[in-house]
Amino acid sequence: MTVDITERFGRLEDLDRSFDIAFWQAQPAAARFQATWELIVHAAAVKGLDVHQLRFQRDVEAFGRQRRPIAGRRRLRRRSNTH
Repeated sequence: MTVDITERFGRLEDLDRSFDIAFWQAQPAAARFQATWELIVHAAAVKGLDVHQLRFQRDVEAFGRQRRPIAGRRRLRRRSNTH
């Protein structure tokens, strides 16, 4: 198995974020999500939280179809077929 290693050397004062941005943009989405999740688990462990309780927060305020009248729309009248 071949592993590509990308590194940059320099003084911290002289380095900008361009290397980090280019590195992460070159990674596939799955790798970025995996790295993000690892950081979340690590931060929770440092704070003393139960890492097994972590999950994405999903808030729903309202879910449903709104009924709005259409301006200028009249009700249709049914005509009887008797003459």
